Amino acid sequence: MSSQGAYFCKVFCLESFFRPPGDPAMFDSVRLPHSLDKQQFEEVSEQLREKLLDAQFELQQRKKKTILLVINGSDGAGKGEVLNRLYEWLDDHYLETLSYGEPTDEERERPLEWRYWRDMPGYGRIGLVLGSWHHRALLLRATGKTGRDGFQAALEEINRAEEMLSQEGVIVVKVLLFMEQEKAHRRLTKIRKTSGALRRATVIEWEDTLKGKERQRLTRAALDMVERTSTGYAPWAVIAADDARYRDAAVADLLLQALERANVETAPAAQAVPRDPASLVALPRSSLVGSLDMTQRADPESYSDELARLQSRITELTTGRKFQKRGLVLLFEGNDAAGKGGAIRRVRAALDPRQFRVNGVAAPTDEERARPYLWRFWRNIPRIGHVSIFDRSWYGRVLVERVEGLCSREDWMRAYQEINDFEHQLDRARLSVVKFWLAITQEEQLRRFEDREARPTKRYKITKEDWRNREKWGLYEEAANDMIDRTSSQRAPWTLVEANDKKFARLKVLQTIVDRLEAEL
Repeated sequence: MSSQGAYFCKVFCLESFFRPPGDPAMFDSVRLPHSLDKQQFEEVSEQLREKLLDAQFELQQRKKKTILLVINGSDGAGKGEVLNRLYEWLDDHYLETLSYGEPTDEERERPLEWRYWRDMPGYGRIGLVLGSWHHRALLLRATGKTGRDGFQAALEEINRAEEMLSQEGVIVVKVLLFMEQEKAHRRLTKIRKTSGALRRATVIEWEDTLKGKERQRLTRAALDMVERTSTGYAPWAVIAADDARYRDAAVADLLLQALERANVETAPAAQAVPRDPASLVALPRSSLVGSLDMTQRADPESYSDELARLQSRITELTTGRKFQKRGLVLLFEGNDAAGKGGAIRRVRAALDPRQFRVNGVAAPTDEERARPYLWRFWRNIPRIGHVSIFDRSWYGRVLVERVEGLCSREDWMRAYQEINDFEHQLDRARLSVVKFWLAITQEEQLRRFEDREARPTKRYKITKEDWRNREKWGLYEEAANDMIDRTSSQRAPWTLVEANDKKFARLKVLQTIVDRLEAEL
């Protein structure tokens, strides 16, 4: 991104959206506990307030960037409370509230986008936006005033507009305050029965507008919008809103990151120092991968029979007449020594050898580096009626290349949308994409590394690089969490596999493939 570009951090709140049965775990990480007690909040807020004011002052002095904080969320998740908190922590002389509901008569006489352009804050200022262009697109889709094609066209237009804004120095920080629908509804009902500041701060955008089927359409549209408009210049981020203290601090920290990045981008070269990791405000972050129950074990007595049953079922499904009109793409990612190869062998044993190919992915060759990174994967996409298995995959761009600094931040940030688009194209071509993340604990990985070194037949599986990567366990886990959150789509969800017990992992992989094939066929 050029120095005139803008950093878009989208945090999208799922309005009153509920999660339908069987819906993919796109937002599972924010369903984990996120909270700050009173003392923690006081310590964090003191750091945030000081840093926010310093960064806001620098933004105002430079007058090279505008920041828009777009606050969306479920009614009851605290949109208004977040806005009030920011007014408390920032200098309100350079702060504006931009709120949009039904168009006025004046606005109806002009293009819909006119009102947003009319209110655009000048460089050096921060706008807090309620009822943004995303809200309008979702509302029209939910109420049936826009069809699917029209909605997709609106999302593409949003992407183009945001890219243009980024090039013009407008930094859009989009906040999604996520709260389960039932919790949000209960909280809103309770607020409505009270009076005072909390009620005055409550922003209601959906509860009194949409009915049953419209809410269901809104859910689907929201998921689609998150997938289609998460770009390198405007990625979605999600904030857990159950705990008000954590919610407010997390939104403020996102805004602080955008302010600091804006100031670095507009500083003279001699002063452009990136944010020091040691200076980060220490907000707790739950780990989706780290929350898995690694104690799960397969029953040793029934393992062989269950393995044979699942393999037979995969054989039936992939050799049947219906599969000849589809294809299957299986990809395996995970910790080093998590058992990807063993799981792949059990899958491979269930397939007709004339129908599948296993692609082991290593560092790109010179030929591959001379082309866009997805090129080498497109070459190995199966034709209809066949299966491609990837041992490591295109996700290397947002895992190893990110952690090892082999590509720029802009490259791996934009890769999330490029990957989602890629997998959408595969799905559209009737290729089912099934993705596995095999996870083990650090202790189990150490045990397996030592076992490999001690056994001559397994020494080829362990390298100095494997040992070095152990020192970056936390960075890889953070990258994996971001990857799963940003690329677990409706048509290509991630399956997280607890792999401390290899037999349990293999059965879970096979069962997932069976379930997906049965659903597709």
